[in-house]
Amino acid sequence: MADVLKFVLDDRVVAIDFSKETFRPSTTVLNYLRSMPHHLGVKEGCAEGDCGACTVVLGELDENHTIRYKAVDSCLLFLASIHGKHLVTIENLVVRNGHELRLHPVQQALVDNHGSQCGFCTPGVVMSLFSLYKSDKLPTRKNLTDSLAGNLCRCTGYQPIMDAAVQCCKERMPDQFDENREAIVKVLMEIKSEGESLSIESMVQRYLLPANLQEAMKLRAQFPKAKIIAGATDTAIRQNKTHEYLQEILDLSHISELEEVQVTDKGVFIGAGVKIEKLKEVASEHLKHLLPILDVFASQQIRNVATVGGNIVTASPVGDLIPPLIALKSVVELTSEIGKRQLDLEQFITGYRQTNLQPDELLTGVFIPKMPADLHFFVEKVSTRRDLDISTVSLSVALKTNGEGIVVDAVVVLGGMAERPKRALLVERDLIGKLLNWETAKEVAAMLEKEFSPISDARSTWQYRALAARNLLLKAFEHFIAIKKN
Repeated sequence: MADVLKFVLDDRVVAIDFSKETFRPSTTVLNYLRSMPHHLGVKEGCAEGDCGACTVVLGELDENHTIRYKAVDSCLLFLASIHGKHLVTIENLVVRNGHELRLHPVQQALVDNHGSQCGFCTPGVVMSLFSLYKSDKLPTRKNLTDSLAGNLCRCTGYQPIMDAAVQCCKERMPDQFDENREAIVKVLMEIKSEGESLSIESMVQRYLLPANLQEAMKLRAQFPKAKIIAGATDTAIRQNKTHEYLQEILDLSHISELEEVQVTDKGVFIGAGVKIEKLKEVASEHLKHLLPILDVFASQQIRNVATVGGNIVTASPVGDLIPPLIALKSVVELTSEIGKRQLDLEQFITGYRQTNLQPDELLTGVFIPKMPADLHFFVEKVSTRRDLDISTVSLSVALKTNGEGIVVDAVVVLGGMAERPKRALLVERDLIGKLLNWETAKEVAAMLEKEFSPISDARSTWQYRALAARNLLLKAFEHFIAIKKN
């Protein structure tokens, strides 16, 4: 196994031997860049992925050896995780010719449209726009909002930034990254061709970065106490806020087998390493019922890093994916060196941030059964703000009715109402055999109070949670009844 981290920055390969450095492999990319004299444009605003001031762009090779550039929050990105990737910062966008500087089209558009005032957030905004510029997405209102939802700006009111985005993305011109594409691809291919897993040891931390699933299983057995990460968007926050530096980390983010998506006539299998942004693309064609929750899942910077498996195995009571996946009767795949086993997702989550994962196992995927065409499905979360916020309460409902409109099957799952996402079993039982109408809705909504005892915390009082859950259930029935009438 190799022990030297390699990535591309400033058009050259950076090689880091952590045995000779003072920082850890889990040092964030933000702190690494801020330690350098010529990469101070990136800013720390919140250190938890909520503001976008630290946004940088990562270039990765896809299966066709094409570089795909994606915006990410550098405050949530462990340095060792960018092995074999192209790191792009605000300083890399300007073309220098002696004393002459030529702004990138994205930067020039912001200047032309007065898209910067105090300037603190501007580097992050520029990098999000650069990511959009390098994509093939049209500058529609939805795409612009989606790309910029992870960047907070307290000065401009956003409209000048939106105008700049339209200007630069309407007629994309080749830039220096297109000119240097072949050279960068060659370097990234050379790093990739080494094909080795990384085992990095600093004085205070061991960081394991397996290149394939077989190697990951061996390392899992060898280091059962190592913290397993994939995107680390949750783990990095704890490190930033509590200075919790882990002694052993097993990073699964470079295992291509975990990023596979398989669509069959029985359903869709999603690899545990599939990024949430990729899941959105898959859902738009095969899992449309999940789109409402995926549209408000964090920000694009986080979705480009966070994984399906990570959201599940974190087992948060307010995790966005777990309630709808339980409602769809999803099954997780757990793999060890001796084989695989399947378990209903509902049984996999056992308590507050607790799961049924054994010390020698890895979560390798989740299977979502094919949804019948006549399935009544509803998912929504209540949060302080629409984008980039953790839910206070969420509800997922899946109902089946017969030809007479009588409920024959029901799954009702609530997040934020207990120590884990939990089914409303009393409500489900009462629904069976009832007509799908407003009288039934009011009857079962009143039962939630008997079944759940939510707590008060920093996000909400228990009274608000109880009321929000009841109103969400009524809203779900309003949605179902409207569809039935039409």
